[in-house]
Order: sequence, then structure tokens, then C-alpha cells
Amino acid sequence: MSVETTTEEHTLKRALTLGGLTLFGLAYLVPLTIFTTYGIVTELTGGRVPLAYLITLVAMVFTALSYTRMVRAYPVAGSAYTYTQRTFGGHAGFLAGWSLMLDYLFLPMINYLVIGIYLNAEFPSVPIWVWVLIGIALVTVLNLIGITSIARANTAVIAAQVLFIVVFVFFSVRTLMGDSVDLAAPFTGDGSVSGLSTVLAGSAILCLSFLGFDAVSTLAEEAKRPTVDIPRAIMLVTLGGGAMFLLLSYLSQLVFPGTKFADVDAAAIEVVTAAGGGMLANFFLAAYIAGAFGSALTSQASVSRILYSMGRDGVLPRALGSVWAKHQTPAIAVLLVSVISLLAVVIDLGTLASLISFGALVAFTVVNLAVIKHYFVDEGRRGGADVVRYLVLPTIGVLLTVWLWTSLSSQAIIVGLAWLAVGTGYLAVLTKGFRQPPPQMDLQE
Repeated sequence: MSVETTTEEHTLKRALTLGGLTLFGLAYLVPLTIFTTYGIVTELTGGRVPLAYLITLVAMVFTALSYTRMVRAYPVAGSAYTYTQRTFGGHAGFLAGWSLMLDYLFLPMINYLVIGIYLNAEFPSVPIWVWVLIGIALVTVLNLIGITSIARANTAVIAAQVLFIVVFVFFSVRTLMGDSVDLAAPFTGDGSVSGLSTVLAGSAILCLSFLGFDAVSTLAEEAKRPTVDIPRAIMLVTLGGGAMFLLLSYLSQLVFPGTKFADVDAAAIEVVTAAGGGMLANFFLAAYIAGAFGSALTSQASVSRILYSMGRDGVLPRALGSVWAKHQTPAIAVLLVSVISLLAVVIDLGTLASLISFGALVAFTVVNLAVIKHYFVDEGRRGGADVVRYLVLPTIGVLLTVWLWTSLSSQAIIVGLAWLAVGTGYLAVLTKGFRQPPPQMDLQE
């Protein structure tokens, strides 16, 4: 195939409207993603998953507001990397992008892994790694064809999940009717663990559920009205996703109040079976696999555009900043992500979830700080309402994300800091011991 470097003729195609952007974000976060780490977080929090989700949602709302501010200032590809680069300089921008890549590179992996886990459970004769390879191949082809094909696929994926959610809610309510149910139990727990620290640890892991709003910001150069539609889509995805997570986790803990599972990674099967029996469990499997596939599709699209942005900048090899002229897609970046995703066959679910949340929380913290620096410090917006918008709200966002970040497991923090150390070392080489600035991206469209 013919791959050409970015020019005025070969740029990313503007094709996405508010509806397409919102569907992209919802497909990315996967409405059924609560079941990805449900067993892990249930055991960790002692049956207080809804409470953990509520804490995470509050933190994400403040961070989402900061993303809407920054996307209006810089409506281009690159997300936290671009915002930090333009606000704090090239060195800080590189490290923000490096942190963001941690969760973006690993998010396709977690989707391929859960696809393998659940399909292997249904078809034991087919190894997990076979399903992983099939998923990677299909997702790669669709991403190479173009962003509009992804938007079409997202519609079907979201429809399947919404239908399951409606059916699951119906069966759950029917199952609970007539029984003596402690409606406060999903927030108070079963007493197996106590204290707020375990809930915060669960909340930190659940940050990966909200990556859809961040992913929307990476499509600024493919939106028809980026400064209008992307901020709206970010808030719609954050609030809509959060409401679904709270509802589903609440009902799940009511219909299956236990905190121990036969298989903690596939705990959802036990929960759904308790709500509606084997038929509902089969429906769940189909909808969940479709959702994981849609998330893999959109997460690969997002990280490939971050790599494209950094490659175009020259911070990473410039080949990554190339566009396939035929379909106007960052082909080399897409293929690189596919190769990295092969690690899904050797890494475990709990480690993946924590590492994704580590990268996300670092990036979220920096974006909150960027709002303060760009608007309050640099532009001097310090009127009455501006103090709230550009100082108070993002400061709350910083405090909440740092709080969650420090609540992650020690293993996730150690591996995440090691990732940052590698990035710092590469940056030192790139800039000859930090004596030179990293290459700067031309953001003029």
C-alpha cells in the first residue's frame, strides 16, 4: 500500500458529527465494561462496587470539564499530549503523551484478553490465544479502512449492549421483587472488608471504565465541528456512562450479593445467571463480546492517532506520522498497535486493569493542571466566574485524580513509574541531555 507523510492533501478525514463522536466514546468505554473488572473490584471493596463507581464518577466529571476547556483551546489530534505540550512545553508534553500511551496501548489488550477468556469458557477446545489473534486481525482491518467504518460498527455494538442492559434490568427487578432485599447493601458492603481505602483502591481501578471521554478528544482532527461537538460529546459520554455503570453495578450486587466467585475474572457469568438464568447468560456473552470488540476497535483507533500525532511531531519516528493516501488513515501507527497488542496472550487481567488506570490518572492530572496554566495563568482569566472555571474546578480535579492515583496497588505504581523512567530516558537521548527542546508539532490546520 502507498503510505505518504502528512501534507495539505493527505490529512485525516473530517467525517464525525456529535452523534458519531458520542457513539465512539460510548463504544470505547463499553457500557458493559463494569463486568470486565466486576469480580476483582467486588472482592477488593467487600461488595461496594457502586460506591466505588460513584467516587470515580465524581472525579471524572471534574476532569471531563477540563478536557472540554482544552479541546476548545487546541482542537487537534493528540489529547493530553497536545494540551501539555502547548501549555507546559515539549518536555512535559512528551512525558504526558508517554503516560497516556500506557493506558491506550494496554486498553486494546484488555479487550482482546476478555474476548479470549469468555469465548474460551464457551468453546474450551479453542485456546484463548486463537481468539486474541482473530480479534486483532479483524480490528486492524477495520482501522485501516477508515474512521467512518468504525462509526458504523459502533452503532451496532452500542445497540446490542443497550438491548442487553434493558433485558438485564427487567430480569433483575423481576428476580428481586417479593424478596427481602437490603437496598443499601451495595454501598455498605457485606462486612468482609472495611474502611474507605479499599473502596478508593477499587475506584482507582475503575478509572479505566471512563476512558471513552478522553478517547473522544483524540478525534479533534476528524470531527466536523471540533470546538462545539467534542466538548458536548465528552460530557455526554462521561455522564451517560457513569449512570449506566452505577445502575448495572447496583443491580448486580443486589441479585448476587456475594463477594466470592468460582472464577473472579469471569464473575459476570454468575451474576447474570443469578438474574435471569442460562438464556440471559448466553445473551450477555454475545453482547459483551460485541462490546469488547467495539472497544478494541475504538481504542486502537485512538492510540494510533496519538502515535500519529507524536510521529508527525518527530518525537517518535516520523514514519508513525504517515497517512495511507487511499483511506486517509495512519496505517503504520495502526499496524504497530496491533503488534504490541499481541502481549494480550501473556499478561493477566488484574495487572492490565491497574496499569491502564495508572496511565489514565497521570494524564488526567496533567490536563487539569493545563487548564489552570493556560487560562488562569497565561491568559489571565481571573474574573469572578473565571476563577471557578479555570482555577477552582480544575484544582478539585487534580486533588481527586491524585487521590485515586495513590490508591492503586503498589505493583501498578512501580510498573507505571518504571514506564515513566523509560520515557524520561528516551527523552534525554532525544534532546541530548535535555539541552535541546523536543521537536514541536505544527498545529496550524
